[in-house]
Amino acid sequence: MGARWTQAGAALLMLGLAACVARTPATVSLRMKGNVPDASVTIDDQYIGALAFVAARGVALPPGEHRITVEKAGYFPWDRLVDAKSGDPPIHLQVQLTPVPD
Repeated sequence: MGARWTQAGAALLMLGLAACVARTPATVSLRMKGNVPDASVTIDDQYIGALAFVAARGVALPPGEHRITVEKAGYFPWDRLVDAKSGDPPIHLQVQLTPVPD
């Protein structure tokens, strides 16, 4: 009976895990590069980190539309809307901040 219980328990566990995976939407990888490594990156008004940090690690975006903003004092802000869809390839963004003229 012990072996039968273990097999049944394992089968139920696998079904439960499969159900959880099926309900979890796949994320899309966001990769960024830019000319001002210490600029601040926000996604949907949430601070993520410095551009260099995001460039090194990337960000997993859930499906949907997201506003990506990169800002640094002395530069014009950079802003983009991206639409992440499950199964999409990674999104690559090249950020070129422009200095504010004196």
